[in-house]
Amino acid sequence: MSVTFHTKVMKAQNKKATGIVIPEEVMTALAGGKKPSVSVSLNGYTYSTTIGVMGGEYLIPLSEAHRKASGLNAEDPVEVTLALDLAPRTVEVPADLQSALSEQDGAVQKFEALAFSKRKEFVRQVEDAKTQDTRLRRIANIVTQMGEA
Repeated sequence: MSVTFHTKVMKAQNKKATGIVIPEEVMTALAGGKKPSVSVSLNGYTYSTTIGVMGGEYLIPLSEAHRKASGLNAEDPVEVTLALDLAPRTVEVPADLQSALSEQDGAVQKFEALAFSKRKEFVRQVEDAKTQDTRLRRIANIVTQMGEA
């Protein structure tokens, strides 16, 4: 089931952060609990996220990357379509990171036990490295963190 509503892109005071406030009646119609995973469609662009709660309001984060991809800016009017995202949240782990994790006892299990967003961020750090040295250093750092966890 999906729910569509109209609103504006909200800008946080004194910050670059933007988001979308979700009305209470939309949350009720979604029937997914207080912080469900959802598929968000804005201007023909779709992404997955988790609804958050801040200051008593339900919010969808709208990162700079999502703003650019959807062509939106703070205060722009927008039609929002939300659908519960019930698919398992998986991250494609690069082979070199997977191999490095496999070399340390328990590291793979600790990595897989992390929240989806944390695993995704670790993978992003590895994939965004501009040089091979940086990539290797980031992989070593992640493996070290899994050893400390």
